[in-house]
Amino acid sequence: MPTLDDYKGKTPAWCPGCGNFGILKTFKDAVVELGIEPHQLTVVSGIGQAGKFPHYIKCNTFNGLHGRTLPVATGISLANHDMLVIAVAGDGDCYGEGGNHLNHAIRRNINVKLFVHDNQIYGLTKGQASPTSMEGMKTKNQPFGVFSEQLNPMALAVALDCSFVARGFAGDMEHLKGVMKEAINHKGFSLVDILQPCVTFNKINTYEWYRQRVYHIEPEYNSEDRVSAFQRSLEWGDRIPIGIIYRNNRQMLEERIPVIMDKPLVKQLPDLSKLETTLKEFY
Repeated sequence: MPTLDDYKGKTPAWCPGCGNFGILKTFKDAVVELGIEPHQLTVVSGIGQAGKFPHYIKCNTFNGLHGRTLPVATGISLANHDMLVIAVAGDGDCYGEGGNHLNHAIRRNINVKLFVHDNQIYGLTKGQASPTSMEGMKTKNQPFGVFSEQLNPMALAVALDCSFVARGFAGDMEHLKGVMKEAINHKGFSLVDILQPCVTFNKINTYEWYRQRVYHIEPEYNSEDRVSAFQRSLEWGDRIPIGIIYRNNRQMLEERIPVIMDKPLVKQLPDLSKLETTLKEFY
C-alpha cells in the first residue's frame, strides 16, 4: 500500500497561506486512501501557480503549455487507458487559454480527471482578472472593474452534459477529499472546480468570504437529475453549493475506439507490414 512519503515531491514555492497547499495535501491523502501507487498515476499541468502542482508530488508528471493541459492528458489516456490521468489547471489556464479544450474534452468524455484550482485571479502573472473573476472586481489592469460577465464553469459543464461535475473548497479539506475520491473513481471525464483563496492578489474571495457562503449539497440530492443540477449550478452569491452537482454514465471515449478497446496502445506490438505498405505510398 502506498504512503504519503511515497508521494513526497519538492518543497512548494507558493505564498504562505495559499489555498494550493490544502489542495495538495488533500490530493495526496485521497490517492493514498484509494491505494493508488505513484507509478499508476500521471499528473499533467499547464502554466500557473496551479501548474506547479506536479513539481510537488512524486509520480509520473508532465508540465505543458499554458492552457494545453487537456490535450496532453487526452493523448496520455488514449495511449494508455490503464493509467490514471489527472489534469491540474488554474481558472485562467483552464477556462481562459484552455477553454476550447475543456469543451471538447467534455464532449468526448475522455477518462481524465480535471481538478481546477479556481482562485478567481491570475496569480502567477500578478493579479489580472481571470474568467471567473466577479464582475466589477478591480485589479491591476482593470482599475475600473471587470466588465465581462463572470464565467460559471459548473453551469457550462452541466449544459454540455459533462460526465461528472463537482465543486470543492480548499478550506474544507475533508469534504474536498471525498469529492476527489468520487471523481477519481468515476468512469469518464470528471471536472472538479476547487475554490482556492489567493491570499496575495485576491482580497475579496478570501477564506472567510467562502466560509460564509459555501454549503454542503444535501445527501438526498439527486445528482443524476440534469435539470435540478443545472438549477443548482446557477447558485452563486449568498449561497454556493459544494459537492457533486451532476453525474451520468455516458460511454467513455476509450471504450468507443476499436483499436484500443481491448488493449492499451502501449501494450500493442506494431505491425511492421502495415508500416511498409504505408511507406510505399510515398515512393
